[in-house]
Amino acid sequence: MLTKYGWSPALQHDFQTFAAQGLVPARVIVQQRNLYRLVTDTGEIEGRISGRFAHEAAALHENGGGYPVTGDWVAAELKGGAAVIAHVLSRTTAFTRMAAGTAKDMQVVAANVDTALLCASLNAELNLRRLERYLATAYESGAAPVMLLTKADACEDPGPLIESVQEIAFGVPVLAVSVRTGQGLEALSALLAPGKTAVLLGSSGVGKSTLVNALAGAERMATREIREDDAHGRHTTTHRELILLPSGALILDTPGMRELALWDSEAGVAAAFAETTAQVDELAQGCRFRDCAHDREPGCAVQAALADGTLDAERWQSFQKLQRELAHTVRKEDPLAAAAERKRWAAIHKAGRARMKAKREVDD
Repeated sequence: MLTKYGWSPALQHDFQTFAAQGLVPARVIVQQRNLYRLVTDTGEIEGRISGRFAHEAAALHENGGGYPVTGDWVAAELKGGAAVIAHVLSRTTAFTRMAAGTAKDMQVVAANVDTALLCASLNAELNLRRLERYLATAYESGAAPVMLLTKADACEDPGPLIESVQEIAFGVPVLAVSVRTGQGLEALSALLAPGKTAVLLGSSGVGKSTLVNALAGAERMATREIREDDAHGRHTTTHRELILLPSGALILDTPGMRELALWDSEAGVAAAFAETTAQVDELAQGCRFRDCAHDREPGCAVQAALADGTLDAERWQSFQKLQRELAHTVRKEDPLAAAAERKRWAAIHKAGRARMKAKREVDD
């Protein structure tokens, strides 16, 4: 049973220490608040976390720590027809974001996934900036991203929209699908390999649960029509569930996310905007000042490229926005980083004032 859910010789090797303690391996297939459903080698079983583990998990936010989430491999003790989770095994990948609300802690949305299916609907205006966020977070997670454009039948001319997504994807597969017509479903199935896990990520109303039902050939997830007045969806999936498809592939459905605030995603943002940063680095060689911040400095080659359209202004602005968001998060978490950031900007402003003073003296 566990092999069907992705259990491997490497996991077996890593589990030896826990096996010596009398614990058994299991994978979390449903997480709904503090309730868990696990799959073990003998079948499915209800699970809960031990009191000691709950105390330890509350203080951990690192990859490999914290509470179990759907997709996690755990070490559990079987007690009276139920399981008590004692440990979470190290995660190979983790899709994270900043938790909503006032706590602003890291939230792990899905763990141990191989492919991240980043969903957006073609039945309304695409939000490319939101897709860039998903792409950055997918890169950071370690999973392979795929841009999945749903409800292709609801768009009279999807070609231009698909091209706009390809322009920000840069080599990432972009697939348009329709459950109603069957468009793209065969190509999607080809991306889902037996024993491998894919996660569906996106806003409410993009058709994630409908897609799961189509792939499963059964009504596994509840669905609901979107609102006709604004094409926005209602939250129908309220929990995360890992489903074994008839093909042997695994797919993880998640509730729609109203927002995706980045958490520790510097490398992911750099990967998602690699072509933009490479272009800026090349342009910067032509800036008048070596320490140009590419803002309002005279003789800035980057600003010139933005003005004549050589550099995509929306992409550059989006990249800068995500960089500022990440810097803000780091400063909140690390006082030393906050002090370093203030020092950096003070130096930038000082250099800017010096250049302007020198320019005025030359003009005079």
